[in-house]
Amino acid sequence: MARVSVLLPCRNAAPHLAEALGSLCGQTYRDLEIVAVDDASTDGTAALLHAWSARDCRLRVVPGEGRGIVAALSAAAAAAEGELLARMDADDVAEPDRLEKQVAALDAAPALNAAPALAGCGTGVRYFPRDIVRDGARDYERWLNSLTTPEAVFRDRFVECPIAHPTLLLRRGAFEDAGGYHDPGWPEDYDLVLRLLARGHQLSNVGEVLLHWRDRADRLSRTDPRYSQDAFRRCKLHHLLPLLDGCDGVVVWGAGPVGKAFARGLLERGVAVRAFVDLDPRKIGQVTYGAPVIAPARINEYRGAFALAAVAGEVARAEIRAALIAAGWREGEEYLAVA
Repeated sequence: MARVSVLLPCRNAAPHLAEALGSLCGQTYRDLEIVAVDDASTDGTAALLHAWSARDCRLRVVPGEGRGIVAALSAAAAAAEGELLARMDADDVAEPDRLEKQVAALDAAPALNAAPALAGCGTGVRYFPRDIVRDGARDYERWLNSLTTPEAVFRDRFVECPIAHPTLLLRRGAFEDAGGYHDPGWPEDYDLVLRLLARGHQLSNVGEVLLHWRDRADRLSRTDPRYSQDAFRRCKLHHLLPLLDGCDGVVVWGAGPVGKAFARGLLERGVAVRAFVDLDPRKIGQVTYGAPVIAPARINEYRGAFALAAVAGEVARAEIRAALIAAGWREGEEYLAVA
């Protein structure tokens, strides 16, 4: 029985599948199996999978029903035999030592209260081909590649998904404890990561680019409404709400588009917005969604509310963090960054 099972959902993946399979079959870590789910493909995917399987018995082909990625991932996980579950997309390319370095990271993590301290890890990524990679993707890549400790992943979990799903290597016990994959109408990978973190499982990223992440105009993240900006926000709000129990509403630091979008979502869910904080003198003194817009110097008037640093940029987020720390607010207990 292989120690690592790679979950590889495939749907009409023929154009890039051979490159992805080659990078997996060529891993320096050999104790693995590849569980490829052919999700009712209509191109040459099935033939390619079976041809590769005939050459490398570590590749097992599981038929899918064409019900989408969550069902395909769940089928792959159910068929997997390994104690460690790895993810890979059928059009990406892994560095040869990707799994070797990830397994080493998990094995090196010290035990915490007789349990593994690190439940899973991702890796650094690089989008390709570079000539079509948008600025937003480059910003995400740079931010993601900076999250190389469990503390950084946990701190920034509501900014964006802090683990690139195609890079994830996860202990089966943690996967099962979190309930596996769900299909809630928002990104299944982000949902899983937030459930893992909420249950106390630590995640981190190996600080090297070990996966080349293919960018395409027809990627699900660009075409499927479950991966829209609104869907990501609904996911964040769903997992954020339990942290607001017992708080005297929220203070939203940022009266721009990000802050207003979060405020609307919170109000729709019955959470009171006590105030907005902003630096723009044109906004200070106004009322937005029934809440006053105040200057940063007044933040301590709202102690007891939970503060959300709701801005898109890393620099602005760092400045808000510094201001809240200087005012005596504790990150994670009294405030969080969201985007």
